[in-house]
Amino acid sequence: MPTLIVIRGNSGAGKSSVAREVRRRYGRGCALIEQDYLRRILLREHDTTGGLAPRLITSVAETALAGGYHVVLEGSLVAAHYRQALTALIAANPGPTHTYYLDVSFEESLTRHAARPQAADFAPDQMQEWYVPNDALSIPGERIVPESSSLPETVDFILQTSSLEAEPATAPCPVACTRCRT
Repeated sequence: MPTLIVIRGNSGAGKSSVAREVRRRYGRGCALIEQDYLRRILLREHDTTGGLAPRLITSVAETALAGGYHVVLEGSLVAAHYRQALTALIAANPGPTHTYYLDVSFEESLTRHAARPQAADFAPDQMQEWYVPNDALSIPGERIVPESSSLPETVDFILQTSSLEAEPATAPCPVACTRCRT
């Protein structure tokens, strides 16, 4: 049964870095779904109530899970806008689901943001507007990851607690073609 992993937190919390490393360490057969790409790049939609992004994101996740892929879904996924879509996705998933909230203070978010490549894309005052303290979904089994957890520690924690670490990576390509040897 494919596993659904949801990684949430405020801008600058480290969600994308964690999710990308979880997927990299797992290998083939794990789909990475990034809220920023689907909402900001594909749809060019603001993060508001009633937008299309929650339905699109959960639809992509459902499709990947139905296709046998483990899914790592990451984003701020603000509870006020995404709770209904996420709880429906979790309820409909027949396999295991693991949710994580990266609980990072605004000050630490700014520090982390300053060190990343997209630091010039938006300013601290914009991050302050987006920051939602204690935005956990508060659903059964949700794990809160404190800001003291380093990137490697957080990745290890997610791989271990989701049991993804014990799962063998799969090769979704049915043919061992030259494109799929890596």
